Amino acid sequence: MPGSRPAHITVNGVREPHAAPTLAALLVARDIDPAARGIAVALDGRVVPRAAWADTPIAPGATVEIVQARPGG
Repeated sequence: MPGSRPAHITVNGVREPHAAPTLAALLVARDIDPAARGIAVALDGRVVPRAAWADTPIAPGATVEIVQARPGG
């Protein structure tokens, strides 16, 4: 549509084009293994259980927070 702008999402505070259809796809696109331990994902302020990542769609305008625990100090 003329004049339309691509949809965006916000990931860890950074606005970016909306490209991944699900939370699991977003993790894979960021080279994060969804099966790896120590990862938590929130969508629009709500933590999403790991078992739901593959089935949880990301809507345009959504806010996603990805937290990865790292060993060491």
